[in-house]
Amino acid sequence: MAATDEKVHVDHVGVVASSDDAEARSDKNTSVAVGDFGFSPDEQRKIIRRIDRRLVVTVGAMYCVSLMDRTNLGAANIAGMGKELKLIGNRYSVITLVFFVTYICFQPPSTVIIRRIGPRFHLSVITVLWGSVMIGMGFVKSWDQMAALRVILGIMEAGFFPSCVYLLSTWYTRYEVGKRYSMFYLVGCLASAFSGILAYGLMQMNGLADLTGWRWIFIIEGVLTCLLGVAGYWLLVDFPDSKRKSWSFLGERERAWVCARVEADRGDAKVLPFNLKRFLSAGSDWKIWVYALIFFNSTTITYALAYFLPIILTQRMGFDVGAAQCLVAPPYAFAGFVMFGLAWYSDKYRHRGAVIVINMLLCIIGLPIMGFAESAAARYFGVFLVTAGANSNIPAAMSYQANNIRGQWKRAFCSATLVGFGGIGGIAGSLVFRSQDAPLYRPGLYACLACASLNIILVAILTLNFKRLNAQADRGERELEDSDEDYQPGFRYTC
Repeated sequence: MAATDEKVHVDHVGVVASSDDAEARSDKNTSVAVGDFGFSPDEQRKIIRRIDRRLVVTVGAMYCVSLMDRTNLGAANIAGMGKELKLIGNRYSVITLVFFVTYICFQPPSTVIIRRIGPRFHLSVITVLWGSVMIGMGFVKSWDQMAALRVILGIMEAGFFPSCVYLLSTWYTRYEVGKRYSMFYLVGCLASAFSGILAYGLMQMNGLADLTGWRWIFIIEGVLTCLLGVAGYWLLVDFPDSKRKSWSFLGERERAWVCARVEADRGDAKVLPFNLKRFLSAGSDWKIWVYALIFFNSTTITYALAYFLPIILTQRMGFDVGAAQCLVAPPYAFAGFVMFGLAWYSDKYRHRGAVIVINMLLCIIGLPIMGFAESAAARYFGVFLVTAGANSNIPAAMSYQANNIRGQWKRAFCSATLVGFGGIGGIAGSLVFRSQDAPLYRPGLYACLACASLNIILVAILTLNFKRLNAQADRGERELEDSDEDYQPGFRYTC
């Protein structure tokens, strides 16, 4: 390790940069000592890469199975589940949406529980539990049994996503989280890309052990989920400030450096004891509900695609079942490239709202093509644009809210609220493409267009407000994101 102490700089928006950072602006920066850590810039980058490999890859892999397990109904439905369970009328929509009722209700306590018992135990246990529920879905005899298991699945999965969002935000500075959220969600996006191909392969087990092919989709994916949940107990990491003994991949001094850089960036690395009033008081900030509404609009589109794209490919575009299962993959793979490219741009140039607008414009362009173009090839091109825009907006919205809040318990409340509204978006996404609207599904297309347009309006409102508040702070008229927790005088909102 380098022998000399390192100085880091905190600029006017609170971002941490090493002393040799070419982008550091000395006229706006003040030098802050971050202890006697003695890490060279190269050693710092290696520490961050180790955190990426251990944390982002692990939670990304677990989210991969989470996303597959909650959205594989579309593949199972066209593989024979619809006929065998007699999913007539609105039964399919009921099965998809009941998951989100419990998924929403059981989310708020999760970010409190994970602080109490730790991410390793909390996340690994609920992963094994919902994997067991998935296996059970392969043996149901009626549609109401499937609906009941979907309710239980919502309870088990409720704590996973908000806990992961919160955990990632505690490890990285504000202008590092964009790429990390993107990588985290990108793994899930790739899972969506190949889940159709996997489902098609599992369908070929039709007749094995006297079970139809769609049942093997649930059984095999459930077994994989359980195995990953068990592995997660050893692979997951705790919070950087935790005193629990799970730190074989980082030393004491390295952890202290991580906490110090987060503290210098946004001043909330230290966690005050839980207080219900402090936790709930975050709800008085109207901006938190706007972030949540942006997330709701985004997830409405993503879930609508996840649940109904295989059906639309068969009914609207005329592809057979095998082709529809496989044609789900390319749009999601394309979305992965768009997602990471925009996340890199967002972190590098510190633009959050603009990325959301770009994503929503892709949806606004793609939805009419998908719904009204004459040829199947053109409609399929529209699917690429909508899938890329909607899915890229999930990590973009998470980064947007993560950059513009301070305080650990406010962050915990915001994570739960954001993902809770995402669950409500899941209910909406389950309903927008109704069976009676087949094969054109125009009301669903109009609903998705409205969600994308509303997001652009909400970002415009927030941007104007952020610029006004930042200008007031620059003039010394107010402090931003002040609370009863420690605050950082240099904090500014990110537009």
